[in-house]
Amino acid sequence: MELNIEVLVLKNTLVVRLSGELDHHTASKVRQVIEEKLDEGFYTHLILNLKNLSFMDSSGLGVILGRYKKMTQLGGKMLLCYLQPAVYRLFEISGLFKILPVYDNEESATRACEVAL
Repeated sequence: MELNIEVLVLKNTLVVRLSGELDHHTASKVRQVIEEKLDEGFYTHLILNLKNLSFMDSSGLGVILGRYKKMTQLGGKMLLCYLQPAVYRLFEISGLFKILPVYDNEESATRACEVAL
């Protein structure tokens, strides 16, 4: 299965919606798309909407951890929303919930970034 990436800008927040599978075949594409947008320098926060992400492996975790580190260096926040059970379990096992907040939906994540819709 392929991976589709949709990027939405809400003021200073970059929202990235992923659908499909985030694995070693697609991880570099996600990294490239997000990095290109972050390099524009307009974004303080990053929200990853994983509502339609059906599968993720350790390569996907690596991409997410790398973007978290970048957002931290920029002084911003990174948030996750809409985790599917299999993806949730991977985050739980990896311990990433200790550093990445998870929200039930995109609206609550954007409110946490203080972005009015």
